Amino acid sequence: MRPLLAFLLTTLAATAAEPIRLHPGNPHYFLFRGKPTFLLTSAEHYGAVLNSAFDYNKYLDTLAKDRLNMTRIFTGVYREVPSDFGILRNTLAPAFPDFIAPWERTSTPGAADGLNKFDLTRWNPQYFARLRDFIFQAGRRGIVVEVTLFCTYYRDHMWNLSPLNSKNNVNGIGNATNTEVLTLKHPDLTSIQESFVRKIAAELQDFDNVIFEICNEPYFAGVTLAWQEHISKVLTESDPARHLIAQNIANNHQLITHPNPLVSLFNFHYARPPIAVAENYHLSRAIGLDETGFDGTLDFIYRIQAWDFLLAGGAHYNNLDYSFTTGHEDGTFPVPGTQPGGGSPTLRKQLGILHDFLSRFDFVRMKPDPTLIQSGVPEGASAGVLSEPGRAYAVYLQHGRLMSDYRPRYLVRTGRQQATLTLQLPPGSYTATWWDPRSGRTEHSESFSHTGSGKALTSPAYTEDIALEVRAR
Repeated sequence: MRPLLAFLLTTLAATAAEPIRLHPGNPHYFLFRGKPTFLLTSAEHYGAVLNSAFDYNKYLDTLAKDRLNMTRIFTGVYREVPSDFGILRNTLAPAFPDFIAPWERTSTPGAADGLNKFDLTRWNPQYFARLRDFIFQAGRRGIVVEVTLFCTYYRDHMWNLSPLNSKNNVNGIGNATNTEVLTLKHPDLTSIQESFVRKIAAELQDFDNVIFEICNEPYFAGVTLAWQEHISKVLTESDPARHLIAQNIANNHQLITHPNPLVSLFNFHYARPPIAVAENYHLSRAIGLDETGFDGTLDFIYRIQAWDFLLAGGAHYNNLDYSFTTGHEDGTFPVPGTQPGGGSPTLRKQLGILHDFLSRFDFVRMKPDPTLIQSGVPEGASAGVLSEPGRAYAVYLQHGRLMSDYRPRYLVRTGRQQATLTLQLPPGSYTATWWDPRSGRTEHSESFSHTGSGKALTSPAYTEDIALEVRAR
């Protein structure tokens, strides 16, 4: 009876807890299970639930071991095929028999994947059992799950595979083009989407480790703002637990001029450099870099992006990690150089170091501080600072030179570097410690008394990037 009792106690604890929410003392961060929280991960490509061949327990074990606390899933209204985006062994492109959808299949043949059509009036118990168990298993490991309800249909063949397409269901619903699906143009389709949102909300209302995202990359393929606002209202009305709602705003950055009052987390993709944080910090809501990749396979590119974004005041970072595949749910698939993005055990270890570094601070008392560094940032480098003035300072210096092409990205200088930063510190006694973001080692530490004005601190020699912790004694 002991394992069963432990299971029941864990379930009761999860269902009794308040869902993750914005921290009441600093809404740029989260409060989760009574603790200030930022979200940090390098996660699989969103297919963990809809791909029935994927062993999600092994996957979640790996994230927890690497001290990563978030994952993101798609719900099954959208999926890909193996050739999409050049992603080898894409978890979001399951073999057709392995695809599991929210709706049951019928005995009527003729779906685009060669299997039987769906009935949009019948929920699939197998799917919702898998979804709930995934959320539960993630919660046991302290992992927050962003449930992305819908996704842009970038291309015709993606829409042609969806259960919502009239070709794939017996209900005749979804006679639309891929650019009309996520609009309010087709009332019958909107009605099915509303029912789906209500069902997901009902199934997951008892879990504290859920954030709902309205739609992935709605700035492509005709998705309308009116439809997004409608879905957010349906979700709010259907969710008595009031889980956080996230909205994906743009690639790179965008100034949000009319924020949806129902949205607590504004997500950006490929937000390097982290301009999106500074542009929207005044909104006093969480800002996330919710997807990155497509900048090659080298680990240091994504390590630098993660440190850069969180040290700018971001609330969460999610890298697309292509080392997670079916059969390699422990993240050991050797990512070939032809992949559009990276991911590896080494990268995840380095992100764990970032987790440890920020967790040393009372970060909810900190905010971005562009005035701390008076001088000394080397040419071609950039620095991010979080500070609790007079008490604690977190500084990150990186040598990623911004490439000015159609999609901003970093070209990282990998030679040996050294820097002398002059900091504008108030009078007091301090300890300064330099960290290596790759190894987690502290490279040099010194204590000093300061009378005011500028204080010069010289780093040890480093490669690519270095972090500095300054604390009042």
